[in-house]
Amino acid sequence: MSTLSQLAESLIGSEIVKLGNEISRRVREGEKIYNFTIGDFDPGIFPIPAELETEIIQSYKEHYTNYPPADGLPELRTAIADFLLEHAKVHYQPNEIQVASGGRPLIYAAFKAIVDRDDKVIYAVPSWNNNHYTAMNHGVHCTIDAHPENNFMPTVADIQPHIAGAALVCICTPQNPTGTTMSKETLEGICDLILEENSKRTGTTKKLYLMFDQMYALLTYNDTVHYNPVALRPAMKDYTIFIDGISKSFAATGVRAGWSMGPANVIGKMRALLSHIGAWAPMAEQKATANYLPQKDAVERHLATFRNELKGRLEDIYNGLVKMQQKGLPVASIAPQAAMYLTIKLDLTGKKTANGEVLNNQVAVTEYILDKAKLAIVPFYAFGAGFHSPWYRLSVGTCVKSEIPEMLSLLEQALSELV
Repeated sequence: MSTLSQLAESLIGSEIVKLGNEISRRVREGEKIYNFTIGDFDPGIFPIPAELETEIIQSYKEHYTNYPPADGLPELRTAIADFLLEHAKVHYQPNEIQVASGGRPLIYAAFKAIVDRDDKVIYAVPSWNNNHYTAMNHGVHCTIDAHPENNFMPTVADIQPHIAGAALVCICTPQNPTGTTMSKETLEGICDLILEENSKRTGTTKKLYLMFDQMYALLTYNDTVHYNPVALRPAMKDYTIFIDGISKSFAATGVRAGWSMGPANVIGKMRALLSHIGAWAPMAEQKATANYLPQKDAVERHLATFRNELKGRLEDIYNGLVKMQQKGLPVASIAPQAAMYLTIKLDLTGKKTANGEVLNNQVAVTEYILDKAKLAIVPFYAFGAGFHSPWYRLSVGTCVKSEIPEMLSLLEQALSELV
């Protein structure tokens, strides 16, 4: 018999954390591991912008160490509104913006504000944590198996049959874990579905909302363009809750400054929820971010350099994988589009190792790559995809560029030994 709450007893632990614990153990024992599992940045390789660091230090020197306002510092919300207008071409009033300690509490609050028990939540897999947030709210999982030919994004045709009666559609673009983006046409079509559905819901009927995670919006490469639902369909402003912040675009995951934009009534309920949790961004970091975002030249210098460093690593690894594929080895990848992630296919199930061991499933494949190539990457089943999916996320947030050739060589050797 359960001795704790139903939620506590039914929670599923993070597969990424489990894999991370195994990697940490091996590293402690002296093993060299190329750890590409972490959706974070090594500050020694990717420090936060110097100007932001200076502002944080100065804010602490000026003793900004008390509680911040529940919705965030007014000057930060104003700076965010100006930043959004310049970079996303959308306009939000400060009372339509909620600041919190990164994206996670904002996602939690958005779910809590919108999703009741047995409400239907639509999301594609693989995707980051939508399955866990839906479970925590006792929602009904409406999962869409996304495919590489659509950049692992849900299509309009995928969503349309499930739209009636749904409470929330979850989209992340650029996406974690795939590093791919949603096309303009697809996003427009999904917005049109939501608008059409809401036009049918009259009176006190709950509306259908879009949770739009754009934490990686400023990290796109080459000809890739990030599209915004409210810029494409202004009427979506009434039904869109954005998840955004400085965590990824400014390598500032530990600074914990995130924000949501959305309808004032929804943002107000999220604010009330967060006031009971206390998941606010620290006062000094809020003050520093408010002073940093208006420094347009500094922001653009950082983004140009940061994008170039991430893009270079992603493309070096991708090109190496393409060469292996051309040699007939069982590996494939999607060309880098955005974020810090590369999507890799290791279709090795059923292959035999040099000692005759059969790789019966993706768990065995993951372990073989870790053991033989010393390469740690995250299987898509950790992001809600099926356990038989041969696809993986590779993150370059801790990647030492000079180590890429050696890592690729070890992977090629490991793949070459399979029969």
